[in-house]
Amino acid sequence: MSQPRLIILCTGNSCRSQMAEGFLRELASDLFDVQSAGMNPATEVHPLAVKVMLEVGIDISGNTCKHINAFFDELIDTVLTVCSHADQSCPILPASTKRHHFGFPDPAAAEGTEDEKLVVFRKIRDDISRVFLAYIAGRRDAL
Repeated sequence: MSQPRLIILCTGNSCRSQMAEGFLRELASDLFDVQSAGMNPATEVHPLAVKVMLEVGIDISGNTCKHINAFFDELIDTVLTVCSHADQSCPILPASTKRHHFGFPDPAAAEGTEDEKLVVFRKIRDDISRVFLAYIAGRRDAL
């Protein structure tokens, strides 16, 4: 039997959803087939997202930005939205699909020098890590 599919959904699928996918694959690949997608995907994973994830030992450099429509021909067990736009614009899903929203600011909107932007990316990365560690713990407890 295949694992339940979990999709992390964001607008551009370049930062928040990619970082969340990295954490969930690292920490819960035994529970889910983890993927991320966007409502309007970017052309590439944001380089600063790749950089800050490498700092915690998770390599997302091989990830690609995907549209949510790419997953509609398969059963989706759970959708986790990580931005307000994706939460408000999420396509109609089958009634059996679990859906949860965990909103995070968009680190790609950070301004300033690269070092100043990295501070923002690290904060969002750490916030994502804390939230999804708790989410995974809850799912494990439910089993």
